[in-house]
Amino acid sequence: MSKKIRIGTRESQLALWQAERVKSLLGQQGAEAELVYIKSEGDLDLITPLYAMGVQGIFTKSLDQALLNNHIDLAVHSMKDVPVRLPIGLTEAAVLERDSPFDLLVPHPSKKNINLDTHPPVTIASSSLRRKAQWIHRFPEDQIEPIRGNVNTRLKKLEASKWWGAIFAAAGLERIGLRPANAIELDWMIPAPAQGAILIVCREKEEGLFELCQKINHESTAFCVKTERDFLAALLGGCSTPIGALAEMDGEEIFFRGNLLDTSGKKMYSIEKRISLELAASLGTAAAHELLSSGGNEIMEQKQHA
Repeated sequence: MSKKIRIGTRESQLALWQAERVKSLLGQQGAEAELVYIKSEGDLDLITPLYAMGVQGIFTKSLDQALLNNHIDLAVHSMKDVPVRLPIGLTEAAVLERDSPFDLLVPHPSKKNINLDTHPPVTIASSSLRRKAQWIHRFPEDQIEPIRGNVNTRLKKLEASKWWGAIFAAAGLERIGLRPANAIELDWMIPAPAQGAILIVCREKEEGLFELCQKINHESTAFCVKTERDFLAALLGGCSTPIGALAEMDGEEIFFRGNLLDTSGKKMYSIEKRISLELAASLGTAAAHELLSSGGNEIMEQKQHA
């Protein structure tokens, strides 16, 4: 392409890393790009827990609006923040190869030799309703307190606190070299759909840009996160519903795990499916319907009545 591509990004260190990664990959395809910085609603309100803000796409809406208004040509998102339905006029252009999808417990710097299975009642920090519900389901004696801000801010808040630890996405810490040596991977905690993946969005009918971005699309990652987001969509879930989903390639098969919890963490319905790739096109949707029919509809009905 002859003109310089304008890549929209938030201003946090992690968001800039992601946008620079996209810029570099496009550069390898011979395209010149520049970054355009845009603040999101989620960056402006650092107090209210995300699930209490009542808005889907809190970190993506401002970028998408800039894209629709032709202020930028591409938007780069952490895909777990993106609503399952994009605004009319926008389309998914590419999904980059996924980094770790898992969550980490980062203990307070003063805590050494932590044993999760035998710890006394403690206070953990997280503003994710999914993380809160799954943690309390496993450790019902613990307390969860909200924590907001970008990765750097939350690490500083943890250090200055009396919390036992805080929960972070592994990919976010690892991308910018901030994963503490004492961090513990929570492989039992099913991550948010598409966690660890980066999404590039462009305007519909921008065929040249779309085709360019498709050259850096990672097909297996795109397939897995589509399965997870299909599961989320079929459950009609958003940031106010504790839903986890993870699809992983295993040779010629795909292994899927999903769960749905009530907000208290007391009730959890889970599902696991292993299926050949050639039969997995509707795996996420089918898994969601199976989960609902096996008891998960109770949680969704309670949510609707509330």
